[in-house]
Amino acid sequence: MKKKYALPIGLLVGLANGLFGAGGGTVLVPALEKFKPLETHKAHATALAVILPLSVVSAVVYVWGVDVDWPAVGMVSAGGVVGGVLGAKLLRKISAGWLNMLFGLFLAAGAIRMLFS
Repeated sequence: MKKKYALPIGLLVGLANGLFGAGGGTVLVPALEKFKPLETHKAHATALAVILPLSVVSAVVYVWGVDVDWPAVGMVSAGGVVGGVLGAKLLRKISAGWLNMLFGLFLAAGAIRMLFS
């Protein structure tokens, strides 16, 4: 990635992650594919590696002083770990075309849900 793109993309990804949760991946994957450019699988893997520290920092800053449903955090995290392992294994086996289509459908479904809720 050209240095002139790295900082603005990082800022946008961090902002999206802090504001929406782990939404930074929806910004980072297309940015890595366009401006790096990385092939689809490598862009997704790179985004996962970047999002982890961003999510930890965002969570610590946001959770400080907020009433959190810790039992829900535990249960969702347990399911998330299992889903993350399965998703990472599937990521290695799915073609770039299918990955792009599923990623787009997932984003579109989320956007439609947000627009009408």
